[in-house]
Amino acid sequence: MPPRYPAPDLNELPDDIKSKVLEVQEKAGFVPNVFLALARRPAEWRAFFAYHDALMLKEASGNPNGSLTKGEREMIVTATSAANHCLYCVVAHGAILRIHEKKPLLADQVAVNYRKADISPRQRAMLDFAMKICLRSGEVADADVEALHAHGFDDEDAWDIAAITAFFGLSNRMANFSGMQPNPEFYLMGRVPRPGPTASVS
Repeated sequence: MPPRYPAPDLNELPDDIKSKVLEVQEKAGFVPNVFLALARRPAEWRAFFAYHDALMLKEASGNPNGSLTKGEREMIVTATSAANHCLYCVVAHGAILRIHEKKPLLADQVAVNYRKADISPRQRAMLDFAMKICLRSGEVADADVEALHAHGFDDEDAWDIAAITAFFGLSNRMANFSGMQPNPEFYLMGRVPRPGPTASVS
C-alpha cells in the first residue's frame, strides 16, 4: 500500500532535519521511512524526535531516571505496537530489539504473545504494566505500580514504561493513519548472526 502522504524531497528539508536524516543514513545504511514521512511538518518532526530520543536513548547504567535497558525499551515498543496493530513499529522496533538483545526469535515472540516469549519474569511484569497502559489506562491503580516494585522496578521505571507506551501510541496511530510502510531492510536485521572468523573443523 503506498503511503497516503508522499515523503518530501530530502534536499528540500530544513538544514537541521536534513543533517539528522543523513546522519541516520550513514549509521544504518538506509533512511528509516519515519524520518522522511514526518518531515513534511518540520516543527512536529523536531518535537517527535526530541521526545523519542529522551525516552529511548537513555542508558540504564548510572541513570538517575530509571533502570530500563535499551532492549527492554524496545520490548515495550514492540509489544504495545502489536496491540495497536502498527506494522511499521512492530517491524522497525522488532529489528532493533533483536539487535539489542542478540536473540533472533525474540521480537516475533514478544509481538505475538509476550507471555510465552523468552524473557525474564521481571520483563514479563514490565510488559504486563505496559499493556495495561496501552489498552486500559483508565484502570491503572497503585496495585499495578506495586507489582512492578515487587520485581525491582522503581517509580521512575514506571514513569518510563508509561511514557514509552503512550508516546508510541501516538507513533502507532500516525503510522497507521498515514500508511507508513517498514523499510525492507528492517525485516532481516538481527535475524541471522553476522559471520565471524572461519573456524577450524579439524
